[in-house]
Amino acid sequence: MTDIHRDLTRTTLAILCILLLTAVSLWVLRPFLAATIWATMIVVATWPMLRSLERRLGNRRALAVAAMTLAMLLLLFVPLGLAIDTIASHTEDIADLASKLAAKGLPQPPDWVGALPLVGDRIASFWRELADAGSQGLIAKLNPYIADTGKWLFGQVGGLGFMLFQFLLIVLLSAILYSNGEAGAAGVRRFGNRLAGQRGEDSIILAGQAIRGVALGVGVTAIVQTVLGGIGLAIAGVPFASLLSAVMFMFCLAQLGPGLILFSAVGWMFWTGDTVWASFLLVWSLIVTSLDNFLRPMLIRKGADLPLLLIFAGVIGGMLNFGLIGIFVGPVVLAVTYTLLQDWIADGVSG
Repeated sequence: MTDIHRDLTRTTLAILCILLLTAVSLWVLRPFLAATIWATMIVVATWPMLRSLERRLGNRRALAVAAMTLAMLLLLFVPLGLAIDTIASHTEDIADLASKLAAKGLPQPPDWVGALPLVGDRIASFWRELADAGSQGLIAKLNPYIADTGKWLFGQVGGLGFMLFQFLLIVLLSAILYSNGEAGAAGVRRFGNRLAGQRGEDSIILAGQAIRGVALGVGVTAIVQTVLGGIGLAIAGVPFASLLSAVMFMFCLAQLGPGLILFSAVGWMFWTGDTVWASFLLVWSLIVTSLDNFLRPMLIRKGADLPLLLIFAGVIGGMLNFGLIGIFVGPVVLAVTYTLLQDWIADGVSG
């Protein structure tokens, strides 16, 4: 009896020590957890691309890793540079518009603003109030908002710097994982096997397939819609087309779609009287926004043979609960749970 009590105490203390070590380790690594999760998702999703590139470069892993790392850096700095260049090239236009507003005040709202559903009357009423106030009244009414906006922008400078640091950390961790991908994958599969045998290892493989499926469906669809939407904006002559395209890409990744940007541009063009190009952009926008109805499901199916309803529920639910990273976390968790539940039911029926 004494030996049993001593063994129980030792086992309990050992478990508590393991839990304590795990908790402290996670606490120490907490600043790097988000970047590590993002890097893992990116590497798993793009691993076939790395292998294909490696073969094209004569099986030289270092060159392939360098090319993938450079592509990730360009993915950040090219849109950022285009946005800055667009703002800089239109500085005179923005200053001209500000001086006109200061001199003449705001014009009366067009009729279509009041016709907007739900919020049209409120927007039109507020717009008329600003227009009736004249230039001095406009400045007086906007001063509090300008001050609040300035404080917000000042506060976001630190956030933007932290975001850039996180992105560079993701790139660095991705390069490390690209270099040692096979060893890392083997270690994770061994962990799954140790945890739940062959079923655990299969769950790890399924998780990788789900990540690739979602990345293929969500990522490629967002890129295609953004490129086509940006081309439409540029052809129609919408100002700030590159900046709007960058925002459109973020909206597509967040599952909001390109319509928020495209249809707003259509409304602006109708308001300015350019009905021909506005009609063209309207038709083009309808085509671009409808792409995700068939392109995304087809691409997700190529990556992972799972029910589409399960994937979509994971994408939307994951994003609402965990933010942008939830686009990948949600489908992985649901896919593994769904497969394990199916295997458990099948074992019960066969038994």
